[in-house]
Amino acid sequence: MNLFEIDNIWIFLVILPIVSFMYSAVGHGGASGYLAMMSLFGFVPETMKPTALLLNLFVAAISFFHYAKAGNFNKRLFLVFALASIPLAFVGGLVEVDPSIYKKILSVLLVFAILKMLNVFGKESSQVKEVKIWQGLSVGGFIGFFSGLIGIGGGIILSPIILIMKWGRMKEAAAVSALFIWVNSAAGMGGQLLSGLKIDPQAFILVAIAIVGGFLGGYLGSKKFNNRNLRYLLAVVLISACIKLFFA
Repeated sequence: MNLFEIDNIWIFLVILPIVSFMYSAVGHGGASGYLAMMSLFGFVPETMKPTALLLNLFVAAISFFHYAKAGNFNKRLFLVFALASIPLAFVGGLVEVDPSIYKKILSVLLVFAILKMLNVFGKESSQVKEVKIWQGLSVGGFIGFFSGLIGIGGGIILSPIILIMKWGRMKEAAAVSALFIWVNSAAGMGGQLLSGLKIDPQAFILVAIAIVGGFLGGYLGSKKFNNRNLRYLLAVVLISACIKLFFA
């Protein structure tokens, strides 16, 4: 990957910290957003997957730090999902996917990101139910496998499920999802590296840029920050990428 040979790369570099900002603000690493942007700018899947997970590791760590510091982390809720997701994310990372199939699966998973940014899953229940062990292992394992397969952390799928099933409150879901993303990204990247994919040194340029947005987003998001206009703008970008990927 040569960043500076990609068409309109400067536009990508300007949008990148905005994407990391918005995802970090809701407790996510942003892999679905990074993958959407990379698909729009013509990155190849072999570059997209490890780069997105690398960005996830840094941005999700920052987001988790802020949310945990604010007292929103539920250790049990995290463990019940992570126990199955970590090994299956590693297995998913080992699997090679045909580029056309990869794009179709990613386009479907982007729907969760779009709904999240449109705040469809934004309502939290006044009553919280305890997740059963078998439920957590099943959900975590399923999300973990596809996380490693596609190159996402899985938080964009997990947090809506937590809210829909009333297993936690919004900020609790954000904190759990942030760490869930980090461990799945690490496991998925391990599987991908073992399967032969490599991290391009230039990807660390993207990391440095994404960290800026991620730090601000995590800090302000944990303090009840919300910006509806930026969410809608990001949703438009994700919809465009979703359409492009599905019909590519």
